[in-house]
Amino acid sequence: MIRRLEQRDRADLIEIINGIDIFKPDEKVTAIELIDETLENKEKDEYSYSIFIYEFDNKAIGYHCVGKRYMTEGTFDLYWIVTDTSFQGKGIGKKLLNHAEEFIKEKNGYLVLAETSSQPSYEATRKFYLNNDYEVLAEIKNFYKVNDNLIIFGKYLTK
Repeated sequence: MIRRLEQRDRADLIEIINGIDIFKPDEKVTAIELIDETLENKEKDEYSYSIFIYEFDNKAIGYHCVGKRYMTEGTFDLYWIVTDTSFQGKGIGKKLLNHAEEFIKEKNGYLVLAETSSQPSYEATRKFYLNNDYEVLAEIKNFYKVNDNLIIFGKYLTK
């Protein structure tokens, strides 16, 4: 079941985030900050973060976080899409991605952007986007650090 983030999910999500080896410490901090920001502010405006949980057996085992890009009419960022490592490869990420896209369409969004790293440890992430009809819209060399490029994936949504 996919539903909105609730306070009771925080501990599960922190456990999931901390269990993902490819996330650097600062990425983990940022992910948790977005969860806390969402719990505290509850969509105060159209640009607020929206987090939805994939729940299984009364436990959060994945989530996605989206938000409207400032100064755009219908462009949204997919900030995070995360699945507990013990549940990866079971279609949960795809269900979360489909839910994110439907939510964005409900908000009159038409373009989803997802940013990731060029590092080999993110190869599965890049394949995930490509396998779900996202295309590489841009690549910025040495963005995160030397030899670590920013890759921006995008998908135009249809009603």
